[in-house]
Amino acid sequence: MADTGRRICMIVQQKDVKGGIAAVVSGYYGSALESKYDIRYVESYCDGSKFQKLIKALKGVFEFRKVLKSFKPELVHIHSSFGPSFYRMQPFLYMAKRRGIPVVDHLHGADFKTFYHDASDKKKRLIKRVYNDFSKIIVLSKEWEETMSQLVPNDKLTVIENYCRPQERKTVESLFDERFDKKQVLFLGELGKRKGGYDFASIVKKTLAKVPDASFVFCGSGTQADVEEITYDVYSVTTKEKALFPGWVRGEDKDKYLKGSSIYLLPSYDEGLPMSILDAMAYGLPVVSTNVGGIPKIVRGGVNGFISAPGDVDSISDGIAKLLSDKDVYIRASKASYEIADKEYNFDTHIAKLEEVYNSFL
Repeated sequence: MADTGRRICMIVQQKDVKGGIAAVVSGYYGSALESKYDIRYVESYCDGSKFQKLIKALKGVFEFRKVLKSFKPELVHIHSSFGPSFYRMQPFLYMAKRRGIPVVDHLHGADFKTFYHDASDKKKRLIKRVYNDFSKIIVLSKEWEETMSQLVPNDKLTVIENYCRPQERKTVESLFDERFDKKQVLFLGELGKRKGGYDFASIVKKTLAKVPDASFVFCGSGTQADVEEITYDVYSVTTKEKALFPGWVRGEDKDKYLKGSSIYLLPSYDEGLPMSILDAMAYGLPVVSTNVGGIPKIVRGGVNGFISAPGDVDSISDGIAKLLSDKDVYIRASKASYEIADKEYNFDTHIAKLEEVYNSFL
């Protein structure tokens, strides 16, 4: 623990939660950030049933109350999203504000249309009021800065993109030939509509028509109904030898699939700046994705992969086929992915930007 006197309380998810927020926060534990600031973590969310989530949230509020009295943070940093997270974060925001403590919201939300545009006028007023009560809001891309500027003044917003930890360059370059020959397409994330899960079957079918020796690995989890329907749809167009569903992976299993795959696929309909794409680029994987959120900033069409409109399965399968059918194109895209990750989205850059926000209040 740092002996800096600069005390920060960070409201986070439980460490084993699946998804991008937990992945972002996991990098902070034991990092240089903890050597510069005295950080106390309070967990307010877990995976599980609604009852388990409620109990976790209540425990988080009670723990936060103790932290306010004993630790006396000078800044509170909340990691949040839209949906239930919007309501879950409010007790922390207002408990801190009553004590005059500045509160920063690190906004990882994606589905702004459902959350705000489709909301009632009463809910829209609540959303605006809550976000304007934050001292600063961190968003993941310029696109999300423009979106959130509909709710709050620009001077409350700052962009801090997600980060990755690039693998050794020699290791990545040694895999190019083997990966191209393997022709394995990888997906990591939630199996559901937002991430394009219901397009998987069409993408698989159209890709195999162009590249018969391609294969797919869909790593992730979701609701039982979504997983069953998506799996059924995919196996209605191909075999289990061509499409695997290993479930949610992390640690060594995740590393194995990132090293052993050829392309990363994310056909999302809504995103912030996906950690999964940055992870894939850190391993030198070309990416085929969609033009939503901050994705077009990191996936540059014809450079390190291909970008399509959400739901355009013809264009998405074409992008996969172009990469898997031309080795020169594939290797150039692989190298470009790694270079972008290494030079523009490394962890040190992310931490430096976060420190600027902290120091503006401390």
